[in-house]
Amino acid sequence: MLKKVLFSAAPVSLERGVAIVRIIVGALLVYHGQEVFNTPLMAEYMTWDAFAGPNARLLVYVGKSTELIAGLLLLFGLFTRLGALMTIVALSYITFFVGNGRFWYEDQHPFMFVLFGLLFLFTGPGAWSVDGLIFKGRKNGRPL
Repeated sequence: MLKKVLFSAAPVSLERGVAIVRIIVGALLVYHGQEVFNTPLMAEYMTWDAFAGPNARLLVYVGKSTELIAGLLLLFGLFTRLGALMTIVALSYITFFVGNGRFWYEDQHPFMFVLFGLLFLFTGPGAWSVDGLIFKGRKNGRPL
């Protein structure tokens, strides 16, 4: 049995696996996004060179708010693809502008969230999602 599972190209409980990863990624994004309520930390972010300029406050608050909202959407599987798109945009900005695109050898964490966003954009929410309840009759194409 184990040999058949480990040495096979067939998925093992794909919908549940995607859901578990989605829930964990959503929780991590909520954890990072809740910093929007920490005024001293947000003020510190605004001093970073990457946010220098008149729009520092806007960039920092929009970025952290986007992380929080995207995380909640992914956590609950509500409008999952919208949450995935928000994750891709916000964390791409962090990867390529704040981190200067050094995702290959430094600052890999934001880029990993971009990749997870792409995963959920293509696969949808998997099992245990509000999307599954709302859009029951709208499954087009091949199910996961």
